[in-house]
Amino acid sequence: MSAIQGIQLSKSYRHYQVLKNVSFEVARGECYALFGPNGAGKTTLLKVLATLQKPSSGRFEMMGYDGIRDRNQVRAILLMIAHGSYLYSELDAVENLRFAVGLRGLSPTAREIKLALDRVGIGAFANFKIRSFSEGMKKRLSIAKAMLIRPKVLLMDEPYSSLDERGITMMNHFIRENLEQGAAVLMTSHNRLQSAEVAGKAGVLLQGVLREITVKDLVAAHELF
Repeated sequence: MSAIQGIQLSKSYRHYQVLKNVSFEVARGECYALFGPNGAGKTTLLKVLATLQKPSSGRFEMMGYDGIRDRNQVRAILLMIAHGSYLYSELDAVENLRFAVGLRGLSPTAREIKLALDRVGIGAFANFKIRSFSEGMKKRLSIAKAMLIRPKVLLMDEPYSSLDERGITMMNHFIRENLEQGAAVLMTSHNRLQSAEVAGKAGVLLQGVLREITVKDLVAAHELF
């Protein structure tokens, strides 16, 4: 059974078709890296898979659950790290984590929260308001949240954006750790070399059409689109 399976997914906004019969599979313990120019539909695909938008046609499954019929079950097993942070600027880092994981019915200990913040490199800023955080620090906090939630499916929109070299290394270590635990990862990216370090599959989304490529070709290609 595939962890994530898209079956002829299409999405249109009025007369504009963003996704055109997109089909793919991601196995447990596998990372799929999705590339494409701005406006190609990458984020739209993630939003459909995260059940934030309904496809115009087609269907998808996640860990055996139907993405439309079993929406609540799908939401319980996935986490989407979006391009924006979606954090509360007037709360500090610890408060943001407690609120986010509390929505999942989880109650991490103070030690677990400290460990997550230390692992992503912002432990010293645990009690700082988010309004004082850089974009890179916000991304690190989002990863700390994922560490505490431990989703079975992780959707990531531009995971390397706003991160410095050490942050990128931390991100790939985090992705590998999730894969080793049997999670499935689907991420959009513009960073081919860093993505190739963790991806087992890759695809290019261009004008709504998905074309799969090997990770070897991902690295070797002069241009993808």
